[in-house]
Amino acid sequence: MPIHLIWGDDAAARDRAVNGLIETVVDPSWASLNLSRLDGAEVGQAAQALDEARTPPFAAGERLVLLQRSPFCNGCPTELADRFEAALTLIPDSSHLVLVNASKPDGRLRTTKALQKRIKAGLDQEQSFPLPAVWDGAGQRQLVQRTGEALGLRLEPGAIDALVDAIGTDSARLESELRKLSLRSSTISAELVADLVGGLATNALHVGDALLEGNPGDAIARWDALIDAGEPALRIMATLTGQIRGWLWVSLMEQQGERDVAVIAKAAGIGNPKRIYVMRKQLQGRPPQRFLSLLGRLLEVEARLKRGAQPGDAFRDGLLG
Repeated sequence: MPIHLIWGDDAAARDRAVNGLIETVVDPSWASLNLSRLDGAEVGQAAQALDEARTPPFAAGERLVLLQRSPFCNGCPTELADRFEAALTLIPDSSHLVLVNASKPDGRLRTTKALQKRIKAGLDQEQSFPLPAVWDGAGQRQLVQRTGEALGLRLEPGAIDALVDAIGTDSARLESELRKLSLRSSTISAELVADLVGGLATNALHVGDALLEGNPGDAIARWDALIDAGEPALRIMATLTGQIRGWLWVSLMEQQGERDVAVIAKAAGIGNPKRIYVMRKQLQGRPPQRFLSLLGRLLEVEARLKRGAQPGDAFRDGLLG
């Protein structure tokens, strides 16, 4: 397949896919001639990638032209788009043009449409590696499981949860920590993770989740971790308030019998309607009064912060007072 479209904000997974392709098609003895690494953000290098991809490989193996930060499916200028479309049918089967970008391809561009048509016909290939959202616990566990499998490791269920708690969606650190753990064993347990992986990956949404579960100790620990990492206290408060206000809206509309997730998402100010399914599970059995109470406590925390209290004291006193 001459063209490989690789996108997604999971940089570690993208790199694994690219390196695996290089190892498969490029003869190491001729890599200096048959492997090109270019950057689409540099002037002229995207056009250079098209020219090099049209050149057959030298000697053994196949040619691979890697274009990081590819513009062809993300904001491609008209002149470059013309050159791209003209080159689509001119790349020999022994050459591979690898287009890499962290962003999802823009389906409105004619270059994207032309490439997608070839992908659907089986002429080219697309691989996507998006990171899960911070609220998507199941997606984060899948990320850990998928990374472990890619490294040939078996992860016990407890180890997956421990890695999610310690690392979150930092895919580069996740791969690094798994490689470190693999030096001890090919089967990763929760105990091994506790011994060798430190830290607490968290964000303001995790603080809210701890409050929802009635676990103030965990909420305080996560708040302190965010403050120690340099996160502004009022920014955390803004996220928490928006999160709990969204829960309140969902809870109220569920109580009124509304089932359309698009309607609920619009009323709650939630951009991704799919998140409503996750929130429904979180909020099951919890009355709206619970969220009104939490909003009242957060208002007290915010008032203490604005009066000059230290973030840790404001959170503890406002939450527990």
